[in-house]
Amino acid sequence: MVKTSNKILSLEEFLALPETKPYCEYIDGKIIPKPMPQGKHSTIQGELCPTINSVIKVKKMGWAFPELRCTFAGRSIVPDVAVFSWTRLPVDENGDIANTFAAAPDWIIEILSPEQSHTKVTKKILHALNHGTQMGWLIDPDERFIAAYPAGQQPLPFEEIESVLPVPEFCQGLQLTVGDIFGWLKVTA
Repeated sequence: MVKTSNKILSLEEFLALPETKPYCEYIDGKIIPKPMPQGKHSTIQGELCPTINSVIKVKKMGWAFPELRCTFAGRSIVPDVAVFSWTRLPVDENGDIANTFAAAPDWIIEILSPEQSHTKVTKKILHALNHGTQMGWLIDPDERFIAAYPAGQQPLPFEEIESVLPVPEFCQGLQLTVGDIFGWLKVTA
């Protein structure tokens, strides 16, 4: 965990600090450590990225990243999954994926950990939506509940296992259900 004095750090000063595990985020002038993922969180996150990328990355529609630092609108956050459309991927002078992402993701996915504040995670999704994000998901493994936040619309609740979850427009062909997401948690012999 980053230890600082009572001195308020600027975003630039925060970004100059070495990365830590767990990752820290810079929100409203405060350094906030992210909780370490536990089993359910880690499992869902680990399955989401390759599942999303098997459709959108292959077709060059977008790219899903786990734990990617995104710095925009005075904040520096590390969503559990950040998805960028192909046309918005930052690249370096060699045409490789850039190291720095100074933009809101097109799709932000947060997976609630038991000790995490539902309100703080929702605020992070809403901040991203207010700065260009097309879709947000909040996945609560303990409640088996997913809230989808389409930009400019009311949040949509999903609990039924057959419910198909909404995805951003650039992710055409990607279909996930509530049952798919929470099915990843089952350990079968």
